Amino acid sequence: MDDVIDAPWSTPRRFCAGGGQNDPDKVKSLEIAYISKELNLSPEEAQKFWPVYNRYSKEVELLIQDRKRQAKVNKQQTRTDNTGEDATDVELSYARKMLDIKTRYKDEFQKVIPPRKVTDFFRSEREFRGMMIRQLKERKENRGMRRQRQ
Repeated sequence: MDDVIDAPWSTPRRFCAGGGQNDPDKVKSLEIAYISKELNLSPEEAQKFWPVYNRYSKEVELLIQDRKRQAKVNKQQTRTDNTGEDATDVELSYARKMLDIKTRYKDEFQKVIPPRKVTDFFRSEREFRGMMIRQLKERKENRGMRRQRQ
């Protein structure tokens, strides 16, 4: 764990390296800390930004939950050309809905923070997700390597 940097924006690394459970509240807190650091909002901007962010985040979360539920249903179905095509249509529909949410909230965010910070927000959201995915993969690989040594 000596590669773990102790800085506010490295929290995902500390969380994953520390073997913490995938607690959605912890992950959300880490994401908010990362976004806060990246956006460097003034107190006035923060007061306006976070309520919009909370609404945005809730909509995205609900869409992802719906997508996961549908994926479970699709997994249980026998694969045919028709069900495969239906599953593809459903997946594209989710991608379209996500794009619609982001487009709508881009306009909402621009009402409360400058366009540059809106761009920074969407970038930092992607970066955070990428960091979390990389850390989870590393953790999984490290577990596999420990098993191989045993």
